[in-house]
Amino acid sequence: MTTEHLSRHHFPRAKQHPTVRMVADREAQLMRTLRRAVSILSTADLPFAVGGDCAVYARGGPPAEHQVTIIASDEHLTGARAALAAGGMRSIASPRSGSRQHVDGDHRVTLLYPASTTGTAEGLLDRAETMRIGQIWAPVLSGTDLMIDKLRHLDSHRGDFVPMLPVARALCEQVDWPTVVGATADLPYARAFLGLLDDLAVTPTVEGRT
Repeated sequence: MTTEHLSRHHFPRAKQHPTVRMVADREAQLMRTLRRAVSILSTADLPFAVGGDCAVYARGGPPAEHQVTIIASDEHLTGARAALAAGGMRSIASPRSGSRQHVDGDHRVTLLYPASTTGTAEGLLDRAETMRIGQIWAPVLSGTDLMIDKLRHLDSHRGDFVPMLPVARALCEQVDWPTVVGATADLPYARAFLGLLDDLAVTPTVEGRT
């Protein structure tokens, strides 16, 4: 390849790739947003639980980097939105049905109805456990409910199994897999992923195969 060809080739610059320091800073900022949201909702005495990637992180999964997900009961969701807004988080509309987002610096806090995660609101917040997330303690969705939520959002537009594998490995012993299988039986991408877990021996006979 000639020098001319090399000069025309666009090599990625170092600043285009996140450094370890940049990732760590982003994670720290997200934890500050989580801490702020938990403090606001706890002070307002509103029932809630942490879901999404922050909950997975609390249960031993990979660090969360993108947003904070909070699940509030149907009757307290409006109050939770008002509390976050009164606490200085700017409220914005979200394209995701049943959710509302609040902006805190560079990060967002997404508020969800219980049914928008696992498909049913029954007992969701009651099954949450108070756990340590970084430097705070907060109610965290159960491993089973987290896995159901993750699987329910796999579809033709979000069908990448790669980031799901470390989540499944981290949550494996905290999940009631027969319950997960039953709750996602009508979802083809979920069935495919559960079959993959079975084939990789990540979980013991996820689909009852011997």
